[in-house]
Amino acid sequence: MYRAATRNIVVEVEPFYMPERSDPDENRYVWAYRVTIANRSDEWVQLLSRYWRITDEAGRVEEVQGPGVVGEQPELDPGDSYQYTSGCPLSTPSGVMVGHYTMRNTEDELFDVAIPAFSLDLPGTMRTVN
Repeated sequence: MYRAATRNIVVEVEPFYMPERSDPDENRYVWAYRVTIANRSDEWVQLLSRYWRITDEAGRVEEVQGPGVVGEQPELDPGDSYQYTSGCPLSTPSGVMVGHYTMRNTEDELFDVAIPAFSLDLPGTMRTVN
């Protein structure tokens, strides 16, 4: 489990390899990742957008950004949490993802919440620093 906190908004990520969707002979490796966002602050927040920087084993970088997550822009009152699962295909057996969510609070202030960097490595292989 990977964890980061920004302004008492805690983001935890748990990646897992999906062999049933992967085809190593075709250089297709697919991971899913489960994200939990917990609002431990004392203010209401809403997730407006996401930004991901995905780097594969060969150093190729892909940036992904857009509104919300999995089609939603969740609102979290103090003490609430939100969980979703998404996926990432790579053409190499390992990589790393990192990013941030842009949130707003009741004063309409926008701020970024860090998503911790997390490693995507095939099960049973030695982890690499990407």
